[in-house]
Amino acid sequence: MNTRGIGLLTGLYLGGSALLPGLAWSQSGGAHPPADLDASPVGKVLTATGTVHIEHPTAILVQASFPANDNGQTKVGDLVYRGDVIQTGVDGALGITFADGSSFNVSKNARMEVNEFVYDPKGHSNSSLLSLTKGTFTFIAGNVAHTGDMKVDTPVGTMGIRGTAPRVEILDDGTVKFSTLIEQK
Repeated sequence: MNTRGIGLLTGLYLGGSALLPGLAWSQSGGAHPPADLDASPVGKVLTATGTVHIEHPTAILVQASFPANDNGQTKVGDLVYRGDVIQTGVDGALGITFADGSSFNVSKNARMEVNEFVYDPKGHSNSSLLSLTKGTFTFIAGNVAHTGDMKVDTPVGTMGIRGTAPRVEILDDGTVKFSTLIEQK
């Protein structure tokens, strides 16, 4: 869907510029009606440069009208929902933070899908599944990795993340390079 739609109440609820740390956000597949799936955002764009698009494949409850000059380009403050497909162009880069504190940096020519995201700060059954299909990604795992099941899918396998800072590079030939970032003291 090229038209971006978000609910005005959702935007006001989030406070516009920062994620609320005590907020329990969740979305999961299952026997819920579609309206329940996309009503709550699971993340927010912190940085966006160059060509970056977030596609919302499932309809979002309330659609807002945007100015005529809006070309669908993703910008800082845009919300991320379960099921979204994130793509960057040859000049694009993106930084996203998720409700659990996970932080993703997405390089140029990259594609990522937010398949699942369930997070309750007081819960221990949290889960997330993100599919990386091309490009380079660095990320810092948040609370889902410590209080549930964080998974990252790539063309060659699915990684279980338990709390680390990985770098994943998916080359054009399908080769996947994985490394763990080490903090210098």
